[in-house]
Amino acid sequence: MIANIVKPGSNTHGVLKYLFGRGTATVHTDQHIVASWDGFVPDPGPEGSPGHKERMNQLVKALDLRVKQAGDEAPDGHVWHCSLRAAPEDRILTDAEWAQVARRIVHATGIAPTDDPDGCRWIAVRHADDHIHIVATKMRGDLRPPRNWNDYHRAMTELTKIETDLGLHQVNRDRDTWPAAKRPTRAETEKAARNGHSRPVREQLRLTVRTAVSHAHSVEEFLGLLADAGLQVETRTLPSGDLNGYKVALPGDTTDGKPIWYSGTALAADLSLPKIQERLRATEPTVPGPTGRPWPNPWHQATAAIERIPHHLAQDDPAPASVHLVAFGEILYALPAVAPAHVRVELRKAAFVFEYAVNTRARVDHQHARALRGACKTLGTHPAEDGLIAMLVDAAILTVIAVHRQSALRHHDQQVAAAQQTLLHLQAAYRQAAPAPLARLAERKPPADTARHYAEHLRKAVPAHAEQILDDAAWDALTAALAGAQRKGHDPAALLQQAAGQRPLDDAHSPAQVLTWRIQRLGERQALSPRARAAQARSAVQHPVVPPARAAVAVPTPKASPTQRR
Repeated sequence: MIANIVKPGSNTHGVLKYLFGRGTATVHTDQHIVASWDGFVPDPGPEGSPGHKERMNQLVKALDLRVKQAGDEAPDGHVWHCSLRAAPEDRILTDAEWAQVARRIVHATGIAPTDDPDGCRWIAVRHADDHIHIVATKMRGDLRPPRNWNDYHRAMTELTKIETDLGLHQVNRDRDTWPAAKRPTRAETEKAARNGHSRPVREQLRLTVRTAVSHAHSVEEFLGLLADAGLQVETRTLPSGDLNGYKVALPGDTTDGKPIWYSGTALAADLSLPKIQERLRATEPTVPGPTGRPWPNPWHQATAAIERIPHHLAQDDPAPASVHLVAFGEILYALPAVAPAHVRVELRKAAFVFEYAVNTRARVDHQHARALRGACKTLGTHPAEDGLIAMLVDAAILTVIAVHRQSALRHHDQQVAAAQQTLLHLQAAYRQAAPAPLARLAERKPPADTARHYAEHLRKAVPAHAEQILDDAAWDALTAALAGAQRKGHDPAALLQQAAGQRPLDDAHSPAQVLTWRIQRLGERQALSPRARAAQARSAVQHPVVPPARAAVAVPTPKASPTQRR
């Protein structure tokens, strides 16, 4: 069950007119009061019913009585409005059960404590099966305002108890798991529909701001990118001249002819200027290699860093994982701008949904992800070939599967759902990007004798997956990648061992494709000299690496789980 508390102002009649009216986005049916401060309050009933107008006026006067008595002492914005909505999977509650819920909420929030004769006047209106609205006027019988501070969190705490008592779906309310951005309100969604927008204004602005953060190297560049994107931008400075904040508005979104401004914090908790500055400072600059060597490929750097995120998720210290997931979200927002046109839509959807799959409110040290964020900023300096896109998205899929599993183990249902949606979009993007580069690779497959040698190396490197890989249509592409690396001086057997040992392949629907991208990336590195390989082999014998035990987690079969499909 979810609560939404708003402060609609001082127009009690206006709020009630909506609740007992026919509705706008949804049709209101059988509008009636299920509970109130007084069992004798007039019930206006549905709009248009006999006597509706007279009873409505009586109800407004009764609710506003103490506000009128307080006169100038009455607070501005005295109407308190709380909507309570059951989860889609919950049973339909009776009027008596909704009445019980309403009384517990007005008690918990301090609006009308039980057995307090001076509590505020309130009513609970039901006009649909799955939710009710509580409307109160914030003036007690002793003509003092109620002590309803922190009412939202007090309501959510009480809802947790109510869900248990009534046997309803348990909503996760761990504040450390909340996403930085709030879901759009009904009013915002309805306004977007009226204006013909695909998204509410707040969501459009947040998407644009996050995209600008993912590309910017400095605050000045960030603000410039916002202006380039067509937003209206204003900044706030301290007397010292230092920048202190910013706000943005969407052109055409006005009230009384003036722009409707949103501060960074109003868009999302992690989009305040100080938090953006923290992330921009924690960006590792890309530097060229030694003289004579090419600049490092940022796509390879980003992919390698993304592949390490599941390892961070498995550690006891959550800080490195959290900060890498924040940077990973920036990568997802950066991709559409540099990716080929045919994959941009799915990548953009993945970035937007992933925001709800992780917590970005937590205080973290962004220095942990300097390398990943630095690679993100320089993706645009290297041509975005479809093979590079497929390679990075393939690693991203495995990372989101790890996020999905971790959230499921912790019963963070909302994050599980968001991770699942992210996977669907990333998998769709991968299916759009991967076939062409894999086909081109397969055309360069080596002779059959060479492929048989590679098969023997494969059986030693990944015995658990070898037969699946050999039967995969991507085996030809993998052999071509191995042959290309061998021509550059790499040892195919050692390269397979290294690629297979980087991260487990259990979550991959196509281990052959995963290994293909890893071999391609590793093959671009300068090959070790024979002397260095010999030293490496001696070290491995003298100091064997024992892999850490993995937690026993049931992994569904590829056919049964959409999280494992490419």
